[in-house]
Amino acid sequence: MNARRVDSLALDNYQRAARVILANHLITRTFPDRIALPLIRRWATELREDLAELFGYRLEVTETTARVFPVIDRLDSGKPARAVNERVFDRRRYAYLALALAALGRAGDQITLSELADQVAAYTGRVEGLELSPDRAADRDAFVDAVGWLAQRGALTLADGDAGGWAADPEAGEALYDIDRPVVFALFRPPRALQHLHSVRGLLTEDALAHGPAADAHAADAARRVRRSLVERPVVYAEDLAYDERPLLVQDRVIADVELFTGLRAERRAEGVALIDVSGRLSDVRFPGTGTLAQVALLLVGEIADRVLDIDNPVPIRPGAADPATALAEQLDGAIPTTTVFVPLADLPSTDSEVAQEDPNAQAMAAVRATYPFVEATWIRETVQALTDRYGVTFAAQWQADVPGLAREVTALLERLRLVQVVEDGLIILPALARYRGAVVTVRTKRAAELFVTAADTVGREGI
Repeated sequence: MNARRVDSLALDNYQRAARVILANHLITRTFPDRIALPLIRRWATELREDLAELFGYRLEVTETTARVFPVIDRLDSGKPARAVNERVFDRRRYAYLALALAALGRAGDQITLSELADQVAAYTGRVEGLELSPDRAADRDAFVDAVGWLAQRGALTLADGDAGGWAADPEAGEALYDIDRPVVFALFRPPRALQHLHSVRGLLTEDALAHGPAADAHAADAARRVRRSLVERPVVYAEDLAYDERPLLVQDRVIADVELFTGLRAERRAEGVALIDVSGRLSDVRFPGTGTLAQVALLLVGEIADRVLDIDNPVPIRPGAADPATALAEQLDGAIPTTTVFVPLADLPSTDSEVAQEDPNAQAMAAVRATYPFVEATWIRETVQALTDRYGVTFAAQWQADVPGLAREVTALLERLRLVQVVEDGLIILPALARYRGAVVTVRTKRAAELFVTAADTVGREGI
């Protein structure tokens, strides 16, 4: 492992490079910032070897891009694409993004926004149920979000005009973009031809880097899967792992390798492990954080912890919910246009159920599911309403007027952080939520001397 051989004075710089490439997977001259690509290029050789050894990832570095090709072990809906304004991509935006990439791959050095829209609109005619009509504002907004996503990563650079003007009035507004072909090429590199896949599970890549005896190769693969879980998930619960991976989660060497490579520190509990990122360069969501959703989420966590720990009014206990990746795979498979699918090039990876049938130990472990505290949905809604009544003056205006929507977004955030599982009638409380119990609430109010301060009052919260 190269991180062990890096000079102690340069180790922090190397770990910063590791965090940047793990967090972004694609680095360009402008994304995520202008210092990232020189940093990755400085450590390209060491990063390439460590990423392959520890995680099974492949790193390609050129003069203008750095691209990690990760090994995907499971489907995860918790990391959606987001527009520049943080709007989460829906199916239409994903479709426009894919078709825009196809159009840019055939374009020259420059293209106008209206020309790109015309090409994408022509492509949508071949996809049942999809359309891009410049006359519809919703279509224009979705298309501009997809173009903005490409521009943010450097595939497109605005040379003249304004995309917002075109979105407001395509007859009066226009934008001209320079196309960075190496970035376009680096963006879409699927591990397999999509036309040969009968299931989205075919994108789950097998780790083929191990050599040597079968037992050694299997152990190395399992260790890499555990390391991948540590850097890809906010919390890794032992129950989430396969039978042969669970003992590795408590091995000092496996955890220490990830700590040394990333510069983060692992917080270990009986139920699992979480990497604590105080740098903010590896996490896609910071928590605790700023903004109404993060503040209300932290307030709600404190209320939930108090409810669960109230021995005089014990809450019900339930087994954990089924793996959401299974339902997600079924939804995605249901959308595959079967008329365009060819014979698969390779067998699909084994599903979890098939592995459980082959391994009696795994089958026994799957039959015993851990149980967790359960809190009713009505209590969650009432608690969020009570928090809004008490602290709502400090919340963003849109959430003051939409408490049910606030409750949905806050619980979705907690689920993304793997602090709860959302079920139909409430929340299953996962162990990591206890990390944020026992907090002190401080509401800052304006003094007379601050009458000209324009910043809104905030709800501060500090763990003890």
